[in-house]
Amino acid sequence: MAGATLSRWTMSYFMAALVSLMCAQGLMALGYGFPAVSISAPETLVVVHIVAIGWLSLMMCGALFQFVPVLVARPIHSNSLPLPALIFLLAGLSALLFGFLQLAGQIGSELMFFPAAAALLVLGFALVLWNLGRTLWAARPLPLSARFVAVGLFSVATTVIFGSIFAFVLGGTTADPHLLDVAAFGLPIHIVAGLGGWLTFTAMGVSYRLLAMFMLPPDLNGASVRGVFYFGTAALAIVVVGGAAAICNEASLTLVLTLGAAVGAGALALYGRDIAYLYHARKRRQIELNSRMAAVALVNLAAVVFLTAAFFAAGELEQHAAALVFLASFGWLSAFGLSQLYKIVAFVTWLESYGPVLGKMPTPRVQDLVVESRAVKWFFLYFAAVWIASVCLFMGFSTVFRAAAAAMLTATVGIVVQLARTRLLADVKPVLRLHGQVPTPHLLRSFAQNA
Repeated sequence: MAGATLSRWTMSYFMAALVSLMCAQGLMALGYGFPAVSISAPETLVVVHIVAIGWLSLMMCGALFQFVPVLVARPIHSNSLPLPALIFLLAGLSALLFGFLQLAGQIGSELMFFPAAAALLVLGFALVLWNLGRTLWAARPLPLSARFVAVGLFSVATTVIFGSIFAFVLGGTTADPHLLDVAAFGLPIHIVAGLGGWLTFTAMGVSYRLLAMFMLPPDLNGASVRGVFYFGTAALAIVVVGGAAAICNEASLTLVLTLGAAVGAGALALYGRDIAYLYHARKRRQIELNSRMAAVALVNLAAVVFLTAAFFAAGELEQHAAALVFLASFGWLSAFGLSQLYKIVAFVTWLESYGPVLGKMPTPRVQDLVVESRAVKWFFLYFAAVWIASVCLFMGFSTVFRAAAAAMLTATVGIVVQLARTRLLADVKPVLRLHGQVPTPHLLRSFAQNA
């Protein structure tokens, strides 16, 4: 029963993503990258891309391989393609990091890392897009939450295209004037398409379904959700299409970004109202840990929007842009991801281990696989550390920032230990373990019948 609904390699993506997150936090705790050096320094770009590709993108890919079939009620196109995609993505990320280290003068190799990174990452994301795209295409007409994912896939394609151009320019393999202009002025589009379109817009769409599954509110599929989708899609189109046109025609990119931000703010306002409704109208009165922590992450998203508007009005947006990106990356996206991983890992593990014997013998609930009272302290530590680190970046306290980053790492390790215990059924009461009657889950792979 359950095997056909499981993504075979989702756990491998999650493991690689979590290792990347801990590596990035460790580097920040050691003072590597911003704020010890400038935001544009190669050392900073190492940390940024470990977070953006190694952590957030791999986590998102793994989650989508599992939940896109849920969104569209159809099986994934291929359960075999995610593994080569993961290999290409990890190889491409490694080559990219070596390229930045080469740019910083920390390795002396003459190898052309940037073009290799571009090729490998394009291959990896192309396999992801093909697999998820074919799944969505076969399910037309798409439900509204799946349309968010479709726009997110277009956004990651845009992000990869711009990133590849940057890589070829940095690698010195092109002197085309148009590509040089894109490399010189296209970074804001790259960031908006990645953090805004691929990661945030996709997470928004998936959150409608996840929060509905876990809190059981009345269905929310009306004009408000459509407004979020249309405003968000329009904002991304303005920034990506309008921004590319502005660069090619030497027009004002600032005007395009401002217009896109204004339209995007409308989408986020509607989204905030929808999320407040989901929490208020829920049928499950006792909110589980993943939903409580998701609420804190969503408050952080609201804080990012408010602070961005405030700094823009004060003319200080550029000065605080790095701190805002940090808060968005760790306070919103990373926090939301960790909160949902806590539930997703438990749900997938339960489905894999106990789904086949459901109704045949007594089985534990999904909640019986976790111990929330033990995990909650790690989430509290994580949020406190992120808030302190963000304040340090806004105020320029680099030494305290390193201590806060170390606390973030400690909290993340604590959460990862809880995820591993869940996967190994370590917290299931002995009477419900059903030794020998259910498969023991593997840390890196799930049983899946549909290849």
